[in-house]
Amino acid sequence: MSTATSRPVCILGLGLIGGSLLRRLASTRGDVFGYNRSPVTVDAATADGYDASTDLAATLLRAAEADAVIVLATPVTALGPIVDAVARHAPDALMTDVVSVKEEVARIVAQRHPGARYVGGHPMAGTAYSGWDATDPSLFENAMWMVTTHDDTDADDWRAVSAIAREAGAFVVPAANDAHDRAAAAISHNPHLTAAVTAAVGAGESALSLRLAAGSFRDGTRVAGTAPDLQRAMLESNSVALLGTLSETIDRLVQARDRLRDHGDVAPLVEAGHRARLRYQEIAGTDPQPITDVRIGDDGWQAELRRQAHQARVWI
Repeated sequence: MSTATSRPVCILGLGLIGGSLLRRLASTRGDVFGYNRSPVTVDAATADGYDASTDLAATLLRAAEADAVIVLATPVTALGPIVDAVARHAPDALMTDVVSVKEEVARIVAQRHPGARYVGGHPMAGTAYSGWDATDPSLFENAMWMVTTHDDTDADDWRAVSAIAREAGAFVVPAANDAHDRAAAAISHNPHLTAAVTAAVGAGESALSLRLAAGSFRDGTRVAGTAPDLQRAMLESNSVALLGTLSETIDRLVQARDRLRDHGDVAPLVEAGHRARLRYQEIAGTDPQPITDVRIGDDGWQAELRRQAHQARVWI
């Protein structure tokens, strides 16, 4: 599969993810442009030599004329009016997104732009920082980028979205929206809550604990440094899946507390966590195995991509 797409790309939202994508794609092509409602952000982007505007309607009319792929890169709480504008000014354009939840984005698109050409996406990359100054063209290098893969997903549209992810330097992970949201709740959104708890408990009533804090506290609370409004937008928009993982977390902690109280040890939880961490290191520490023997567009290609993705394989 080619790692580039011949289609122009229009990015709506130039924060950490959207701005990093603009920087990355602009390093290899000229037909990428973006929008942000903040003049400060747009001024910074244009001063750095990038093609950006504060005029949403004009940007979308340009995207429609160029047959560009539109990338929604705003927080989920701001998506409604953006999708309305796409429906008004570029109704036939292919849309994707980089939002950390998929079911809610799909719901917004279906409600605000029925019949839209939409293939969701989510790059598993980020930092605790936000805004144009935090953008980094290497942010997606070797990252995993989920691309929505349902039984009715159009083959050409899927290819176009996947090509953007590959051009950004990421590996493509095909998945259904609900499966993605459950996985994201477990490995991304739930850690934000446990990081918040660790930070709050660790701060305690005295600065002594923070003076003594070292690697485990630093690493375990890193994502708690993300702006609270951005965290809330992400976590609350995935509430159904997050409630499930949060309930399991609470149950496991309660069991650990009761065992510590009654038997003086926390062995079951610590050992289960250790096994899981080793399993993660096994998967993350090796080159991803590619999905094989699938030709996009053949009968059942979507289901086969999903099946192999659940075996930790990726589309290259």
